[in-house]
Amino acid sequence: MFDPAEVRETLIGAARARNALTYSQTLQRLGYRFTRPKMRALCAVLDKLDEDGRVDGEPGLAVLVVRQSDGLPGQGWFVSRSHLAEELPGRWPLEWEGAEAKAYVALHQQKAFDYWGRS
Repeated sequence: MFDPAEVRETLIGAARARNALTYSQTLQRLGYRFTRPKMRALCAVLDKLDEDGRVDGEPGLAVLVVRQSDGLPGQGWFVSRSHLAEELPGRWPLEWEGAEAKAYVALHQQKAFDYWGRS
């Protein structure tokens, strides 16, 4: 459904602009309207992009796709990366919401902004 290269370029553009995008905005930029099935399909692509990027030494891009309600990635973002808690910088949040999660997400968004902003 989604072209991983197009998703990647969309998120690199957001990182260069130092912007997070909501799930709805991301889908809209890719030419789709928001539906839960499309969001789940997008999340699968985001996980694969982040895994490929991690292998290549790049910071994650999926952290830039957030819920409109609180500016955080969905629970799946945290769950799919929990096995990397020891490798990823910052203190792994105990909750997927709240101040601790926001600080953790902000750290990783900043890494993406800094990395893609200079390339």
